[in-house]
Amino acid sequence: MDNAAPTSTSSSLTPPQQVALHQDDTADDDENVKQLKECSVLYLSLQDCLVKSNRNWKSCQIEVQALKACNDRRKNSSGK
Repeated sequence: MDNAAPTSTSSSLTPPQQVALHQDDTADDDENVKQLKECSVLYLSLQDCLVKSNRNWKSCQIEVQALKACNDRRKNSSGK
């Protein structure tokens, strides 16, 4: 019966570790959005649309095209 106590203790350590991994993913996402610079608002708008439309890309084509155009302008102005 003493073996049951350590098992429940080790399982209670799992959720905080999962939270830490999620926080790392969030930080990576923030860095990726920052790299978009002036297109970041359009990217976030696209993400909002995808959430609202249950990830239906066809219903978010206005946002997709706006982000594409912004990214193209950004590439052309940087000389790439």
